[in-house]
Amino acid sequence: MTDNLLGIPETKLPVDPASSPLDQGVDPRDVARSYPGSSLAWATLAEDALADGDVIESYAFARTGYHRGLDALRRAGWRGQGPVPWEHEPNRGFLRALAALSKAAGVIGETDEQRRCADFLRDSSAAAARELGL
Repeated sequence: MTDNLLGIPETKLPVDPASSPLDQGVDPRDVARSYPGSSLAWATLAEDALADGDVIESYAFARTGYHRGLDALRRAGWRGQGPVPWEHEPNRGFLRALAALSKAAGVIGETDEQRRCADFLRDSSAAAARELGL
């Protein structure tokens, strides 16, 4: 049995150009400056800020990554619903930004947004929700 009961095709994003410099240890701020359309760069910044207790910065970084990811999904043919599989590594930037946005929203008391983002993550990829702790 599959979670995709409606038969909506999976959306798979192209390789994120920020992944290589991030893997090489380049500072995520420099990567975001070089690749501002990368949800992976913004998600990394959001996760780092949240880990450092900088929740407002985390929220802003995560929101940017989330919106950049929505833009990329739409360019890839996504129509507002359907699977965005965690198993396809280029999708992880968007999924991580969505998870970071949910977590940061929760910390600042935006419970409706926290819940909406967590639900969106689970609906997009149950594996991502498990992996990212939502």
